[in-house]
Amino acid sequence: MIQSMTGFGASEKNIFRVEIRSLNHRFADISMKLPPLLSKHEIPMRKMLKEKFARGKIDVSVSIIGDSKAGFKLNAELAKEIYKRLEALRSELSIPGAVDIQTLLNYRELFTVERQECDSGLLYAAFKEAMEQLEKLRSEEGKIISEDISNMAGKVESLNKDLISLIPDVISDYKIKFHERLREILNGVGYDKDRMLQEVAIIIEKSDITEELTRIDTHIKQFRKILKSGDIIGKQLDFLLQELNREANTAASKAGDYRIANIIIEMKSEIEKMREQVQNIQ
Repeated sequence: MIQSMTGFGASEKNIFRVEIRSLNHRFADISMKLPPLLSKHEIPMRKMLKEKFARGKIDVSVSIIGDSKAGFKLNAELAKEIYKRLEALRSELSIPGAVDIQTLLNYRELFTVERQECDSGLLYAAFKEAMEQLEKLRSEEGKIISEDISNMAGKVESLNKDLISLIPDVISDYKIKFHERLREILNGVGYDKDRMLQEVAIIIEKSDITEELTRIDTHIKQFRKILKSGDIIGKQLDFLLQELNREANTAASKAGDYRIANIIIEMKSEIEKMREQVQNIQ
């Protein structure tokens, strides 16, 4: 299935919220923001994203919401040991005053913050759900873009058929104009008609765009085939459109007929629209 590269997905499971945003990019560029507590899950999550999405600028935000079940713990045994040693030192050195609670509060190692082990199952459930939402939106937009591009390809194909059907008339006009021009130049002076026909044939051959139009037709058929296949096709389609544009330019430079020039201008306009849309496809 064809996917665009833009979309959004989000999910909440218990204390976890996952948001995934995707924008256009030539490659898969993944940026992740996770709380330090969840940092060990970054690599597995990156792998899951790369298996699902081949291209796009993907930004992931994972946060812990609500009650994160943090706990506060005092190391009572260590506190007793510190108190005991401080009292002994105070007595030995005859230090005035007393060891009190304020003194013990200066020892940070007596206190630790405990966070109950996170339920990684819920975390990954939220992550997968957000990915599925993102994939759904990318696929829905991809379908719309695909239909739009297919219509444009049909227009290019139709214009190419117009060009092909026009060639016999263009060749006939070349011959007529050549003879008229020749009569004007020679002004009644005799000339070798066979030799002149050979010259006409050479001129027509140099101006013949049949080969370019045949390649355009082949490229369009291949384009439709790839578009129909779906999956990861953006780069392939972009390459074919470059080839289509090149053939159209060559045909325009060879043909000296205004009717052909006008059709090719319209064709190049459609090809450019197609290229703009293909940039959105994975």
